[in-house]
Amino acid sequence: MAHAEAILDLLGLSDIRDRRIGALPYGTLKLLELGCALATDPDVLLLDEPSSGMGPEESHELGERLLRLREELGVTMLLIEHHVPLVAAVCDYVYVLNFGKLLAEGDPESIRSHPEVIAAYLGGEAPEALAETAAPQDQEGLLGVSG
Repeated sequence: MAHAEAILDLLGLSDIRDRRIGALPYGTLKLLELGCALATDPDVLLLDEPSSGMGPEESHELGERLLRLREELGVTMLLIEHHVPLVAAVCDYVYVLNFGKLLAEGDPESIRSHPEVIAAYLGGEAPEALAETAAPQDQEGLLGVSG
């Protein structure tokens, strides 16, 4: 019970501990899902698009919580995420996929300034580089590692 209470405190969810989950807002439910994963005391936490459906402010708050979890619990995280600011804030190393092919890899700052990443994710242009990696049957995404 103390472990569960500590996770609720860490995620800022102590005030909802006795509420029915059906009435909770979407962002709170996402945090609760994270808490369920943390309750297993993982060494590595795999997160698939943890900020999906969240607005920019909620995503920023999620990033702060993930950093705090990393610091306080020492858990390594692997994120698959399209929200570039979240990946850059939380991850130590980033792999960028575009249509299933590796487009770039490196520290978050070098990824943010990489021309092909800008074209694929941040709205810039580098069509020749993107054409080399495009394959319609595959998917795109950023893979970040922290911890």
